[in-house]
Amino acid sequence: MMESTLDERFGGTLAPDAMLPQQFFAALHGRGDLSAERRLVVAVLEDALHCYLKYADAENPKQRQLFLEAEEWITGDNPTWFFSFSNVCDTLGLDPDYMREGLAKWRDRRPAMPQQPTAEHEPSAVELDDDDRTLRRASGA
Repeated sequence: MMESTLDERFGGTLAPDAMLPQQFFAALHGRGDLSAERRLVVAVLEDALHCYLKYADAENPKQRQLFLEAEEWITGDNPTWFFSFSNVCDTLGLDPDYMREGLAKWRDRRPAMPQQPTAEHEPSAVELDDDDRTLRRASGA
C-alpha cells in the first residue's frame, strides 16, 4: 500500500488561487468596479425607470408601449425569472416594495399634462433628445 501525504492528495484543491494585488485590496476594502453582471442588472433597472418616468404621459403609441411594459415589469412579481423587478432589486440591495410605493406616489402627485393637439405628431430630429435618437437608431425606427 502506498502512503501519500495530505499535500500530495489535496495539493490542487488547497492550492491558493492567483490574485492581482488590486483585486486583493479591492476585496479587502469592499471596493472595486462593478462586475459585468451587476452592471447589466443596474442597466435593466435604469432603463425601466427611464421609460416609466419619461413616458408616463406619452400619447405617442411607441412611447406609451414603453411605459406600459415598464409599468407591467415593475408591478409584476415572478420570483422564478432572474430579471424580475423583485430579483433585480434584491440583487442591488433595494427594497422592491419601497421602490413600487415611491413610483406610485410619484405618479399620483405629478401634475396633469396639458392636452396635446389630437393630430398625431412625430417629433423631428431636432426635437428628439440624445436618448431618443439612440433608441431609434438601435430599434431601426
